[in-house]
Amino acid sequence: MIDVDAVVTWVDGADVTHAKKRQSFMEQSRSALHENAINPHRWVDNNELYYCLHSIHVNAPWMRRIWLVTDNQTPDLSPFSQSFRDKIQVVDHAEIFAGFTEFLPTFNSLAIESLIWRIRELAEHFVYFNDDVFVSSPVGQTDFFQDGAPVLRGKWVDYSGLATSPEQRQDAALMNHYNQIKSAELMGFDAGNLFHGAHAIHPMTRSDMAQLFEDHQAEFIHNIAHRFRVTEQFLPQGLYNHACIKTGKYRILDKRDHIHLGSGAFDKWSTREVTDHLLKAATPDIKFLCVNDLPVVEQNIPNARILIEQIIEPDQNSVVQI
Repeated sequence: MIDVDAVVTWVDGADVTHAKKRQSFMEQSRSALHENAINPHRWVDNNELYYCLHSIHVNAPWMRRIWLVTDNQTPDLSPFSQSFRDKIQVVDHAEIFAGFTEFLPTFNSLAIESLIWRIRELAEHFVYFNDDVFVSSPVGQTDFFQDGAPVLRGKWVDYSGLATSPEQRQDAALMNHYNQIKSAELMGFDAGNLFHGAHAIHPMTRSDMAQLFEDHQAEFIHNIAHRFRVTEQFLPQGLYNHACIKTGKYRILDKRDHIHLGSGAFDKWSTREVTDHLLKAATPDIKFLCVNDLPVVEQNIPNARILIEQIIEPDQNSVVQI
């Protein structure tokens, strides 16, 4: 058995101080900001943090600590028991940006993710969560690490067409693809054959991230210098994944155990199809659920929160249903 921590990033974008700072730095930008970088949905707090933390409490209670990385904000942890609150440690951006505070404040998840490994007292093995990712079924350590190696979720893809298409860099839906291309290239992988990490959870090791920082310090500093996301940045999880693949220290999951309900789901599918997709997370084989833009989901599926709660902690006497 090893100690495993969870790291969750969160911010309340509706906070007046945060909103004013964000608007001020947007106005100071010397160049046009990418649509993906300034979409207000990126910072909106829809209570996803509650579902994320509750899902860890219910389905991964063995995790040692939960580190909540935020921008000088205090989340409401009152719904949780004192024993669970004792496991949660709030970490300010200033701690992980120590020595680089000239880049604060930041509104860039890629910059923050580049430095989460610098949390003091963080376990060697940790799992990174966005706050809209939930543990939907009971999990154990081997769902994240096997023989000390991270279990990677994703697929091999060919992005060579995107790499040579500068006009597509403006597509908000493709920013993550370009960030993944940059990550792979830094590790010597071609855009025509890279591992695209799934939008789920990300097992990582602190010492390996520290080594990557030492080996690629200039690239890391470039990554954290952007207050808002840009396509030229690398995805830290993607960099870590390709570093593990390069050294052979990894396991790739041979089956899909996660559901991602993306923000554009209703543009592609009917409400019934989206609902059916969401309900797949209620099956035991699905262990992780990511729900982007919860308000949009609720507009189309009014009882979405009830469904999520039932998926995370099902009532033994009922079946999850609409």
